[in-house]
Amino acid sequence: MAELTIRLERKKDYRKVEELTREAFWNVYKPGADEHYYVHMMREHPDFIPLLDYVLELDGRIVGSIMYTKARLEDEQGETKEIISLGPLCVAPEFQRKKLGKLLIEHSFDTARAMGYDVNINFGNPGNYVSRGFVSCRKKNVSYMVKGNFPTALLVCELVPGALDGRSWMYVPSTAADCCEDTAAVEAFDRTFPPKEKAWRPSQEEFYIYSHSSVVR
Repeated sequence: MAELTIRLERKKDYRKVEELTREAFWNVYKPGADEHYYVHMMREHPDFIPLLDYVLELDGRIVGSIMYTKARLEDEQGETKEIISLGPLCVAPEFQRKKLGKLLIEHSFDTARAMGYDVNINFGNPGNYVSRGFVSCRKKNVSYMVKGNFPTALLVCELVPGALDGRSWMYVPSTAADCCEDTAAVEAFDRTFPPKEKAWRPSQEEFYIYSHSSVVR
């Protein structure tokens, strides 16, 4: 029987997690990847949540990782609500579709609730998350950037049912991912890893459609 362990990431795990993240995301959303650079940088960002930074070990090998940042919601009266934003979540390619990501999500959800968080938002492929309780942002009346803009890829999970109480909300993400806009820095960091070929994959077009479309009434 394989031994599975979920534990907090340690400093000595950093490079292994970055390698894992690179492998898991390479050519998935675009040719190459920048998620490993995001992971590298986000640990020093003030919105990073160390107590929700988990790795999953299989017989002592790190094969999964989940991380979170703080974000917030604002209602129409200017009231703000601190929430969490999932991502990156990754599993080694050879262990995907074996419910290891589910284990990481459920474990981190339990911790987040214990910490007092009641809403989790993720920007991702709906097919990967709706079975874990995420729904379209439209269903929870959470807009992005402009009131009434409900991106298909913006997914909301109430960790505590009714936490959003039907109000109209605007999602304000962390700035942690802004580091990836520096493409020169991303490329320089990537060169510290073994070379990998960048290529087009159908999953890139799929995510383009999700991330550039919106849910309307």
